[in-house]
Amino acid sequence: MNRNENHREEKPYTRRQFVKTTAGLTAAAAFPLIPSTAWAGASAFVAGSDTIRVGLIGCGGRGTGAALQSLAAAPETQIVALADVFNDRLQGSRGYIAKNERGKVDDEHCYLGFDAYQQLLDHADVDLVILATPPHFRPIHLEAAIKAGKHVFMEKPVAVDAPGIRKVIAAGEEAKRKKLSIVSGTQRRHEACYLAAMQRVQDGAIGDIKAARCYWNQGGLWMNERQDSWTDMEWQLRNWLYFTWLSGDHITEQHVHNLDAVNWAMGGPPIKAMGMGGRQVRTSPKYGHIFDHFAIEYEYANGAFLESMCRQIDGCASRVEEVVYGTKGRLRTHSGYAEMFGENAWKYEDPNPDPYVQEHVDLIASVREGKGLNEAKRVAESTLTAIMGRMSAYTGQEISWEQALNSKEDLSPDAYEFGSLPVPPVAVPGRTPFI
Repeated sequence: MNRNENHREEKPYTRRQFVKTTAGLTAAAAFPLIPSTAWAGASAFVAGSDTIRVGLIGCGGRGTGAALQSLAAAPETQIVALADVFNDRLQGSRGYIAKNERGKVDDEHCYLGFDAYQQLLDHADVDLVILATPPHFRPIHLEAAIKAGKHVFMEKPVAVDAPGIRKVIAAGEEAKRKKLSIVSGTQRRHEACYLAAMQRVQDGAIGDIKAARCYWNQGGLWMNERQDSWTDMEWQLRNWLYFTWLSGDHITEQHVHNLDAVNWAMGGPPIKAMGMGGRQVRTSPKYGHIFDHFAIEYEYANGAFLESMCRQIDGCASRVEEVVYGTKGRLRTHSGYAEMFGENAWKYEDPNPDPYVQEHVDLIASVREGKGLNEAKRVAESTLTAIMGRMSAYTGQEISWEQALNSKEDLSPDAYEFGSLPVPPVAVPGRTPFI
């Protein structure tokens, strides 16, 4: 397909075609080889090359923001290629990024279509890719990027179902063998106040952890009214938040930040979840089929419990934070804030650089120094924590970690094409089965 064709002129792209190139590039080798260009790039980084060439896959608001933050992270970064399904999204992002001299991308390196990610990996001379499409595509794009020998910044969450989680974990292991760096968009892991607080937790400042609470409660988000010219697929892609196959529901797409922070404090993911949720306010079909609130109880291996809550309903109280309780005190954290109460009272008051930029600073440092920073497994576990909570709320069942990880539920559509794509029914606890 010509990379500049309008997306509606594409030929149907089946799931098999979509993943074919990411499944067979090195099938003959037990340990896939790193392309020579990747070795050359890695060597250049170690030697202090002046330029790190970045490709953006997914040109929405978050992708555009991540590209600009990559430019802000180091004077050597340059955005050299863009890929998206929609030309209007690509061109809008292109114009915005081009306001920075290092963000000007020529026509030859703008790729369109469901296979745009592979076009970029095959034809653009890039060292690092930013993966910022709707979360459903993350496992496929990550696998392809690692096979192509590219370093990766990938937005959270990193999957919407268990097969995707398993694919991300496998790609992370492959990245380790290739000494490629992977950083995810869980920016709390790169925020100074969180780093200082979690180090104190690990040093025993609040004692043995017994319980935690975390929240992402806010109002509603954006929604694009359906246009007459849009097929089902286009409508869902342009409103990806509201479809579980694309976003994982808001417990996965948004609340993963808080769950990741609690997993960090706990030292790992929970062993089971029991939860509930529903769709009480956003009931119109224009909001797809996701829930608008969840409440999940998680249990960890040490016997500690987490009470988790997330909501997207206008007119309600807002709260976005984490609170961890130990035998000696408690820790309270949210963006830009960390404070401990109890025997070892403490409050973070040092500089707190923008974590959205810092995560790119850390990635670039890893690439240059050959550290192989690799967050794939950790963010996959936090994403699965959210998915496990969703599974419990959708089905009304208690779900164990092993059940969630080994689930066979694959939310992928049968084909990636602009045509009919029925919306699944809203989940009903007690009736929706666990798969």
